[in-house]
Amino acid sequence: MVDLPGTAGGGLEAVMAERPAAGHRSVPHTADVRIEAWAPSRERCVVEAVAATVGNFAEVSGVLPTASVRFRAGPGPDADLLVAVLDEVVYLIDTAGRLPVAAQVEAGDGSLDVRLAMVDADRVELVGAVPKGVSLHELWFGREGAGWSCSVTIDV
Repeated sequence: MVDLPGTAGGGLEAVMAERPAAGHRSVPHTADVRIEAWAPSRERCVVEAVAATVGNFAEVSGVLPTASVRFRAGPGPDADLLVAVLDEVVYLIDTAGRLPVAAQVEAGDGSLDVRLAMVDADRVELVGAVPKGVSLHELWFGREGAGWSCSVTIDV
């Protein structure tokens, strides 16, 4: 299982020059939350996007999971798979009152097999607006250099 790591913000040049092999950050956006994530693999990039989504509204470091959820996203194009995973995270927060503290993503046959380690929302400190959806506007997910990156707007 991969813990949901965080990265520090900064100027784009500093991030590109010093960013770790995998990570995520929030970038300024007028009304919603814009996240960027990157990693050596497509699956790890999705894990980072989940971490960025959750990290924008909850402090989950050190919180132990109390349940897990498994689901399959896809099959479909890579960007659709990313949206499907993030949509499921938002759905679980909204309907079950639970959010992921860790994620594992594995490639399936044109799909993604996802396992989320979950905790009840009342067990974490909320630090921002809870997400309401994933926007398709200016969505990006694909190869970048030797790895993968994505950029997503989260509706709050």
